[in-house]
Amino acid sequence: MPLRPCALLLPLLLLGGCVVSESHSAPAAAPPVEAAPAPAEAAKCVPPGTWADAAGKPMPRDALLERAAKAPAVLLGERHDSTEQHRWQLQTLNQLYGLNARLAVAMEMVPRSKQAVLDRWVDGMLGEADFLREVDWRTVWGFDPQLYLPILHFARMNRVPLVALNVEQDLVRRTSKGGWASIPEADREGVGTAAPPTAEYRDFLATVLGQHGPEEQAVDRDSARFRNFIEAQSVWDRAMAERIAETHRKTGRTVVTIVGAGHVQNRFGIPHQLADLGIPDSLVLLPWDADRPCKDLDGKIADAVFGIDSGGEPSGPPKPRFGVMLEPDKAGVKIADVLPGSVAEASGLKRGDIVTAAAGKPVRVAGDLTGAVQKTGPGTWLPVTVTRGGKTKDLVAKFPTE
Repeated sequence: MPLRPCALLLPLLLLGGCVVSESHSAPAAAPPVEAAPAPAEAAKCVPPGTWADAAGKPMPRDALLERAAKAPAVLLGERHDSTEQHRWQLQTLNQLYGLNARLAVAMEMVPRSKQAVLDRWVDGMLGEADFLREVDWRTVWGFDPQLYLPILHFARMNRVPLVALNVEQDLVRRTSKGGWASIPEADREGVGTAAPPTAEYRDFLATVLGQHGPEEQAVDRDSARFRNFIEAQSVWDRAMAERIAETHRKTGRTVVTIVGAGHVQNRFGIPHQLADLGIPDSLVLLPWDADRPCKDLDGKIADAVFGIDSGGEPSGPPKPRFGVMLEPDKAGVKIADVLPGSVAEASGLKRGDIVTAAAGKPVRVAGDLTGAVQKTGPGTWLPVTVTRGGKTKDLVAKFPTE
């Protein structure tokens, strides 16, 4: 099932509903759809293993890859929890490397503050466990590292530089609350002022914000709250675009970027900021799930899409979905929102609750709760302890059998 666009855009960790993690991100490549098309219809859009333009017209693979290998930046969008989409990224990266060994791989998953860890990984100075610990993967990203380790190993085996793209989540969160002007220069992590988003991107983000329950649906587009939300997304896009542009200009390398599709589709986010930074010719490439409807191929979504087989995802029972948005808190992890109809809502969790324990273990960061949820099997219960209004409450989340 495709993730909603908020999975890629909101700087919060969601467990179920919009996103699985998170994280962040977010991200998930596809906007919400009313119903999946029949397999025969989907196959007519972009057959697995083939490239097409944004309107679904077949594209010659060799010509496209040769063009990409010469581009200053190639943006490979993803749905963060999709195994098959990460396989496509690795395949595309390998093909580009065969045409141009002077690549750099930029990753949304790692904040700028961890660049030295990426450098040590590429130099062969860290094992997997040490790398994941030093980069603080569980806290800063949260998605299964096995989805990304093949790409990380590819970079190390071929001594391809890795670039940390992201900023600290707190910077985006503070911008969302108070606007960019409220952030002191010293706290901006060197990020410049973002180019104003297009009207189409504002419409897209308004749709995303409107998917967070009845209260959000009535948001005033002229309100300070919505303006701050727009600024936060633009700052996030700008920060990543600046690192991509800087890397290309300093090294001359083609920067292949691993990033949530919501940051690049329709050239709204990172590509828009790259153009403002003097790099208008970045290339946006997206995977196209076999069950994604043809109507999404609107002629604008990407420079090219690649058909992938939905059957490539690992077999087995689906991972549990909890249905909350999280943000850090000194006392534990704060519930920023609870998705309607979710397991979390049924358990009695409310916005503003501070989760302090899950499955009898302390919850200090979002990854602690993520891990507890992922270990909870269908049809079983997860005990959760929260603080609400200064009082401790014990709740039980029951996950459905299917």
